[in-house]
Amino acid sequence: MKIILLVILFVTLFSQGYSTGSTSCKGRCDEKYNSQNMCHCNSKCSQYDNCCSDYEALCNGLSCQGRCGETYNSQNKCHCNIKCGDYNNCCSDYTSLCGSSGGGDGGSDITDAEIKSMSEALYALDSNKPSASELIIDSQARVPDSQTSSQNDLSPRPLFQFLDEASLFSKPSYAAFMALLDNYERNTGITEDFTPQQLAEQDTFLREAMSNTELGRELYAFLFTKGRYSSEEEFLHDLKMMWFGLYSRYAGKMDSSGFEHIFAGEIKGGKISGFHNWLQFYRLEKQGLIDYYSHSFDGPWTSYPDVLGMQFMWGGYFKQVGSSIIGCSPEFDLAVYSLCYITRPGKQCKLSLGGKPLVIQTYTWDKSSYGNGKKYIGSAFPATP
Repeated sequence: MKIILLVILFVTLFSQGYSTGSTSCKGRCDEKYNSQNMCHCNSKCSQYDNCCSDYEALCNGLSCQGRCGETYNSQNKCHCNIKCGDYNNCCSDYTSLCGSSGGGDGGSDITDAEIKSMSEALYALDSNKPSASELIIDSQARVPDSQTSSQNDLSPRPLFQFLDEASLFSKPSYAAFMALLDNYERNTGITEDFTPQQLAEQDTFLREAMSNTELGRELYAFLFTKGRYSSEEEFLHDLKMMWFGLYSRYAGKMDSSGFEHIFAGEIKGGKISGFHNWLQFYRLEKQGLIDYYSHSFDGPWTSYPDVLGMQFMWGGYFKQVGSSIIGCSPEFDLAVYSLCYITRPGKQCKLSLGGKPLVIQTYTWDKSSYGNGKKYIGSAFPATP
């Protein structure tokens, strides 16, 4: 009888607003204010600085409690599905509650074997790459890794001995790519300012490289089947933001992008930054603006594309090791870097080209973002031993 009376008393007191002494918002979100409570779980507690410690997580949409595997909702402040790691917008307790990195490796649902298979498909489809008669290089001096910083010009001749411009530059993807290379100010700290024509050139390149080549369509089809994109329009828009979206590398100026850094090259802190494209190297060497010194790495391929790790001087600035895929089409360069960045952002990406391994190192730009927290590409290049 006493137990029954105590239970009745407890229920009565609780219904009248007496506190149970809880310091958690579990089961209390949006409760009415009760002065007896030790902390609170309603919309005004932040204003009065008396929220329970787990209020933001449990009541303000910042926890995955009960939300693991949910469908994406743009209204949510953080997310709890397998793609949240790719977009860097997982709730802080996603891993502990949902038992997964949520794609934090940039594509946990896409295996290394699938990436290697896809890279072989892209390699086989690169029909616009130069032949041995269309491109002739003279790699000359090779130096050990211990001498890459010596700044000794050991190669008296240019790297590029011959390129059949008439054959290659008439191809739409080459023409569109070359049109982009003179659109940039190489020094960081100076805001990039594009004309309407230059902005249109970005769209033209993406269209010619991705939509109008079998190679580009193959990449999209793969990413579509893996659930990365729901339409070609979404795919192209993401590529444009990822590659051409501006961010600041120095002094708060909108002075850089993934495309500029990787394909055109930049100068930062008195050094060459980025610069991992063979066509830009050819273009500047032909103009007398680049002096090829030596190479420290030469890939195992006996036909194009190949990989070189080079030492060179660009307008008074030295690059200790600049690695590039040599003798590929612009769409191949864009496709393999995009494949690696989308599936392995900020990590090493293991490819296979003609049965031989190639590792692409990618870096995310973490200081700003686009869309729903997606990260711009910071850098990508062949990792040379």
